[in-house]
Amino acid sequence: MRTVRPRLAALMSLLTFLTLLSACTSAAGSNAEPTTTNASTRTSETGTRIQADYGAYTNLKPAELKQMLDRKDFFLVDTHVPPEGRLPKTDARIPFDKIEQRINEFPADKNAKIVLACRSGRMSSEASQTLVKLGYKNVYNLEGGMIAWKKAGYEIIPEGK
Repeated sequence: MRTVRPRLAALMSLLTFLTLLSACTSAAGSNAEPTTTNASTRTSETGTRIQADYGAYTNLKPAELKQMLDRKDFFLVDTHVPPEGRLPKTDARIPFDKIEQRINEFPADKNAKIVLACRSGRMSSEASQTLVKLGYKNVYNLEGGMIAWKKAGYEIIPEGK
């Protein structure tokens, strides 16, 4: 009976160590950096869900947005300042820092699917957070922006065309 307790204690110590190691490895190995403070992420069917202070939006990879564009059923907004080209099928150009002032240019339906893009993803991420704060429930952001889009081999329409 005396040899069982040390074995049980050793097993419990090992399990605790493995649990802590697993938690540390998961946290350290994550490359997804949320664009908001106190944000968390989870993968959805399309994109990665970003939890912000007022709700959530979804980051899209260029290939995911390309598939969505093939069957476009959303409002696509370029939020970059200054304009530096646009994605195909862009519906509007609304600067990231003017979202609240120009909210009347967005769909009135808070459940409408809205996709935001900019040059690098930073401005459209900020615009996504603003829309979520204003009550929109179906907001998407092109992760990495038009830089990632172009790097993936997709078309960017130059200014003036």
